[in-house]
Amino acid sequence: MTSTFNNTLVIGGAGYIGSHLTTQLLSTGRKVTVLGRRLTPGNKLPDGVDYVAGDFGQRDLIASLLDRHQEVIHLAYATVPNTSFENPLADLLQNLPPTVQLFSEIAARGIKLILVSSGGTVYGEAQKLPIPETHPTKPISPYGVTKLTLENYAYLYAATHDLKFVCVRPANAYGIGQRPFVGQGFISTAIASVMRGQPIKIFGQSGSVRDYIYVSDLAAGIVSVLERGLLSETYNIGSGVGLSNMDVIEAITPLLEDIGCKVNIEHLPERTFDVKANVLDSTKLQQHTGWKPIVDFNDGLHCTRQWLKQY
Repeated sequence: MTSTFNNTLVIGGAGYIGSHLTTQLLSTGRKVTVLGRRLTPGNKLPDGVDYVAGDFGQRDLIASLLDRHQEVIHLAYATVPNTSFENPLADLLQNLPPTVQLFSEIAARGIKLILVSSGGTVYGEAQKLPIPETHPTKPISPYGVTKLTLENYAYLYAATHDLKFVCVRPANAYGIGQRPFVGQGFISTAIASVMRGQPIKIFGQSGSVRDYIYVSDLAAGIVSVLERGLLSETYNIGSGVGLSNMDVIEAITPLLEDIGCKVNIEHLPERTFDVKANVLDSTKLQQHTGWKPIVDFNDGLHCTRQWLKQY
């Protein structure tokens, strides 16, 4: 089912995932506004998207925007997992107060929220793979703790203020548009490292096992939850396939040798805040919405390499 009347506000929508998500939202007939911190968008947004520069923690600004929209997708987050470890208190203070205020303002207007959480960090060490939404949540990074706390506040506001929300827990996105060397995004950083003649750095002997999902598939998953997800539910969005860092390197090596690049690897000590394995079970999302990932991993790697050649 597509929308022909909804105005959708995407907070943090000028980032990597948001730039793909806005394209798919427009294709459903929605009018899309992006709120971002920079004066100009960090990524190129499609024609037809309105861009507003500002911080969602500014109450007057967010109130005026919410008055003009029926849906909100909250992508914004001030840190990435490794910076959260360096300063856990800053991670909490930068993200929690403005987001709880946002929940209050959205609930007061009765509009719908999609909260984008973190499938890679909120569960902690996996007891079984793939991980369903019912798996225990025991995060071992400050980033994961804050993300889970935000989920719990959303449930609190649903119970006490009738907040209409759905939560999504994405796996590790990759694909065109993902800038390397920004603290997350192993695939783009690995490919770009080799192109620059630098070693690929991995933590431990084979690195961690992760669930990689092409960014357009992730964006489609978020749209499917917006349109068909059940309120107060949580949905994993992943491929269900686990790959170690060494598995990824094995897959990208022929793509890089094709363009005359030699792959070198540097092994670093394991990090305490990296879970050993994270692979998501997205069965519930498929059952409730019909969504399925469609981009083959190797096709996605090829597209990523081609984009990084021009980066």
